[in-house]
Amino acid sequence: MTTAELVFDPFSDEYFENPFEIYRRMRNEAPLYYCPKRDFYALTRHEDVAAALKDHEAFSSSRGCDLAMVQSDTPPQKSIIFMDPPDHRHMRSLLNKAFTPRAVQAQRDTIVEQIDHYLGQIDSDDFDVVQDFSGPFPVEVITRMAGVEPEYRQQVRHWIDTSLSREPGQVGTSEAGVKANIDTAMYYYALVQKRRENPTDDMISRLIAAEIPREDGRLDKLDDIEITGFATLLGGAGAETVTKLIGTAMVLFARNPEQWQKLLEDRELVPAAVEELLRYEGPVQYNVRYTVKEAHVPSGVIPAGKPVFLLMASANRDERAFTDTDKFDIERDRTEAQNLGLGYGIHSCLGAALARMESVIALEKLLDFMPRYEVKWDGLQRVHMQNVAGYSHVPVRRLAS
Repeated sequence: MTTAELVFDPFSDEYFENPFEIYRRMRNEAPLYYCPKRDFYALTRHEDVAAALKDHEAFSSSRGCDLAMVQSDTPPQKSIIFMDPPDHRHMRSLLNKAFTPRAVQAQRDTIVEQIDHYLGQIDSDDFDVVQDFSGPFPVEVITRMAGVEPEYRQQVRHWIDTSLSREPGQVGTSEAGVKANIDTAMYYYALVQKRRENPTDDMISRLIAAEIPREDGRLDKLDDIEITGFATLLGGAGAETVTKLIGTAMVLFARNPEQWQKLLEDRELVPAAVEELLRYEGPVQYNVRYTVKEAHVPSGVIPAGKPVFLLMASANRDERAFTDTDKFDIERDRTEAQNLGLGYGIHSCLGAALARMESVIALEKLLDFMPRYEVKWDGLQRVHMQNVAGYSHVPVRRLAS
């Protein structure tokens, strides 16, 4: 029996539906994968992906984070995820102030309030975990932090979903996605103008007031484009991550009911469950970098001037890094290897602590709300998005406990 040719197509229907089999083959057969058709490389093993994430001198973020952006002649919008040091370092030190442990903890009441609100609106035993719950609540939390007006908070989520959506075979942003990006940028740009005139206690107002050192050492203010770029990123990352993580969680726990039972019996395991969800099937599949010089990783050498997929979701299933890697186990030994689910190195997720806290509280509340449940498998729908994996629809039925 001949083995099918190894083809990694991150824009195919097969990839969107289940990328883990192709990841396994790539790790074993072509850990340093090259795609001649689209002229990119891909790294799948844990040691290679971790090394590349740490090596910002060779693997640059300045051209963007997906293939279309990196291969474009147009530089991406100003945003912290599209920066290399020293600009990245200055911006990160400024933005870190919004996500200190104290600042994150201050969001707890808002998170609980939003979760209780959306669970309280569910008036049937049959509902959709994503559409009715994990879609709406995280974006309320993050956009409130940013200073978005209440009537626009859910709209931000719909713009993000539209901009990230991809049809099979589609590499770049769709017309609807381009319009969504423009609408998002115009909204945030106008909001920055309002906050310049009338500052309030929110992140956009604090960014307007902040000063950061430029390369020549002088202190400077962020311009409106920079603040718009960050606000857009914040809304996107803050909405997508937890939305997808919780939807996936309810699918995985339905497939592994003994793990759900462990949580019902011991709530202290919930934070560990969130870590295992991030490892096993996290919402962020990959980031694309650009080699500004010849780049060296344990599996080989990548020439300068090439896009490189850093497949964190594959690295987190690497048999060389984790024991029983394809087993979903909330009590696994988490000291074996670094969990790359929320990134690693200088571009690790800025809001990781917030995402973890939201996810822990959401799972705790769901354990109370639906201790026994079943997924209606025929209604399950995966998203088709660049970088992001998860479900758009997870219909469930609450069962009598």
